[in-house]
Amino acid sequence: MLLHCAHARYVWNLAVEQHTHWKPGRRSAPGFAEQCRQLTEARRENEWLAAGNADVQQQALKDFAKAKNARFTSGFGEPTWRTKYVHEGFRVIGTDRVPEYGPDGSPKLNAKTGKQVMGRSVVVQKLNRRWARVKVPGCGWVRFRPSAKGKGAKLPAAKTFRVTYRNGQWHAAFAVIPEETPAPGTGEVVGIDRGVTITAALSDGRKLNCPQLTVKERAQIRKHERRAARASKGSEQKTAEYAKVARLKAREANRRKDWCEKTSTMLASSFDLIRFEKLNIQNMTRSAKGTVEQPGKNVRQKSGLNRSILAQGWGLLRQRTEHKAPGRVEDVPAPYTSLRCSACGWIEKKSRKSQADFVCVSCGFTCNADENAATNVAAGQGGIPRPRRSAGAGGVTTATGRSNAREPQPTWVGIPLF
Repeated sequence: MLLHCAHARYVWNLAVEQHTHWKPGRRSAPGFAEQCRQLTEARRENEWLAAGNADVQQQALKDFAKAKNARFTSGFGEPTWRTKYVHEGFRVIGTDRVPEYGPDGSPKLNAKTGKQVMGRSVVVQKLNRRWARVKVPGCGWVRFRPSAKGKGAKLPAAKTFRVTYRNGQWHAAFAVIPEETPAPGTGEVVGIDRGVTITAALSDGRKLNCPQLTVKERAQIRKHERRAARASKGSEQKTAEYAKVARLKAREANRRKDWCEKTSTMLASSFDLIRFEKLNIQNMTRSAKGTVEQPGKNVRQKSGLNRSILAQGWGLLRQRTEHKAPGRVEDVPAPYTSLRCSACGWIEKKSRKSQADFVCVSCGFTCNADENAATNVAAGQGGIPRPRRSAGAGGVTTATGRSNAREPQPTWVGIPLF
């Protein structure tokens, strides 16, 4: 499988080199069909390339063609070079011919011949409750542990799958369309306030925290990083120490992904409408380093905050919930959700006593600050408040000595303007 990774990476880099040196106006850049013809010629001349699987190499070219066509819409830009030890992976297409069916269960028919359309399917067999195996060309049967645990879990009926290798672990990702999680039908709405101290505070009072590394594991990371820093440049010891650090950090990432999967499933199956506080995570985790002319301030503190934010998995939780409950996830503007009293609607900065305490200066309502913000998110109360009403605009506002006070924001319908 490492040889398959090397062949796929080599063919991908050849395609990148072709399009890098191609100049518009001189000749047309080779497409997928032309590159497959060139690959056949290269396999005749290169014994190392001919020893690999042709389907794996052609799939690398197909992936490159898709990335090239989607460079303006995917957000990743032009396809770039793949390097060893970083981009280790390859794609496998199905070998079994199986009949295809439409969304309504009716068989797909060929418009010309009238016969049922036969598609490809990956050869997957279930061995027991925990293990299954998949057939990889050139490698035979390869055992793997399905992510869908539980007795009677169905294996994915996929047409293709991708094998990747990172931090000493192999992964197989099957290209399937997951089924939607059915709504409970109770009409219940939940608001989710995301933070660093409490990862997700729900409006029903529950507080969920994303698992982090233990104190012992963090101490091991610092130990291996110190040893790597003291080792000579390019030595095997430096490489081995950094590999140990990567394995520990991969363990943290796996825990975070597992927590996001379980939490998103719980949210999609327990509530009909899920509202998240709208956060621009990319801007929130932007570096404060600055430039040479204008260096930033508190760079180390901002870097620590960025790491804490990214370790919570805010974006992954929102993304996976949207995948499992499409059309039932909404975003509520974040401004004033943590300063607004969920009981009377008064907005006051002094009501937020600390990270965990909220005491309304208007009505005296007291609760946890994150729970108060989640309640506002569930009610859809967010964003910049409207200007304060004056005597000529439907009422008189009592004067206060607080410059940052905001009046309650009820829903006004048909307020006269005279």
